[in-house]
Amino acid sequence: MIHRLLRRDTLRRRIALTILAAMLASLALNALFIQVAGTWARPPIERTGLLEQIAATARVIEAAPADLRPRLASAASNPTLGVAWQAERSQFNLPTLGMHIDTGEVPVLRRLLGPDRIMYAFNPDDWPGASAQGHYMALVQLADGSWLSFTPPERSWGLDAGARIAVIIALGLVATLLVAWLATRQLANPLQRFTTAARRFGDDLQAPPIDVEGPEEIRQAISAFNTMQAQIQHFVGERTHMLAAISHDLRAPLTRMRLRSEFMEDEDHQRKLVRDVDEMQSMINAALAFFREDTHREQPTAFDLSELLQTIVDDYRDQDTAIGFDGPAHLVYDGRPLGIKRVVVNLLENAVKYGQHPSISLRQNGHGVRIDVSDQGPGIPQEALQRVFDPFFRLETSRNRDTGGVGLGLSAARAIVREQGGELTLSNRDGGGLLARVELPLRS
Repeated sequence: MIHRLLRRDTLRRRIALTILAAMLASLALNALFIQVAGTWARPPIERTGLLEQIAATARVIEAAPADLRPRLASAASNPTLGVAWQAERSQFNLPTLGMHIDTGEVPVLRRLLGPDRIMYAFNPDDWPGASAQGHYMALVQLADGSWLSFTPPERSWGLDAGARIAVIIALGLVATLLVAWLATRQLANPLQRFTTAARRFGDDLQAPPIDVEGPEEIRQAISAFNTMQAQIQHFVGERTHMLAAISHDLRAPLTRMRLRSEFMEDEDHQRKLVRDVDEMQSMINAALAFFREDTHREQPTAFDLSELLQTIVDDYRDQDTAIGFDGPAHLVYDGRPLGIKRVVVNLLENAVKYGQHPSISLRQNGHGVRIDVSDQGPGIPQEALQRVFDPFFRLETSRNRDTGGVGLGLSAARAIVREQGGELTLSNRDGGGLLARVELPLRS
């Protein structure tokens, strides 16, 4: 059971491994610090491992005549320990401070030099602050009163205890942050790809399924999302096929009704029946186009939004309809130009049909772009500002499709805007008229 749980790639397992790896990395960095920075720690000289070598060398030189001792001291020097002999202590230029070593309490010194030997040890801290002469040194007095000095060749400039603790804490934090960053990066990448794929599905219903990867919990979420995506695609496809079939089946009886109307003697009834048949046909075609466009999305591209809006204004001007425009001469936007054009045209058609003096305003801020289509018409009752987005809802109660339409224009427009992550809202202007605002986000 435990072995199986350890082998499963779960979030709990990754978190536990991250904590363990952070602890091991912290210990490793601190061990490396202790290993390579031994001189920084300024250990006492009795723990440097030099006392045995000092005692043995002192006995050999002490046994030689005084005139040979300088040469013997020079010959005893090696890369790890420098040896010098002087008749007087003052000739070594030592600091006044120094630690007296009781040779009787150090077994190796007691055995080689005896318990009453005079010996001093100097640490780098014993020299004046910031002195370049600061180093370790051992000073041993020989039987005739002369002195031997023993000096390691490199200077140990070291860290004090507070600095060492700070370094150890810093290394632990660095190790923890490094491991945590690597671990969260490995964990965040599948989540980021999952998020990107989910957003892509929001923009394109035909998007492929997401690759299953990451810890078990994320894999389960991706699998569930893929299943939901497949079900939605199947549902939308079935809905479109059903509407296409209904549209096809309704065309035949509608055609027969139109033919039979030709034989009606009452022209008024004939005109009403033809109008009803045409309206039904328009509603069927509009509904089918609405749902088909919902499944075949335009691919985003970079285009000049300001130029697109000015082109629409010019098209209306060619039809002797004046549309005001207020905005920059050029504004590059990454989106779906045909969809945005359809939205703006739909809003302008309503403004031209039901209002007066329609105009377009284009603005950009740090979050996105805003397109305002306004008019000076009667506006919309406050309680109907949201209902007008419902499919087949019409404020114009006339059955004339040329004035009232089929009630899908605003529904389709809001759907197109929301496909691009934006929002379409309607509000009544204080001075009279309607304001339709399209807010589109900037793509990162």
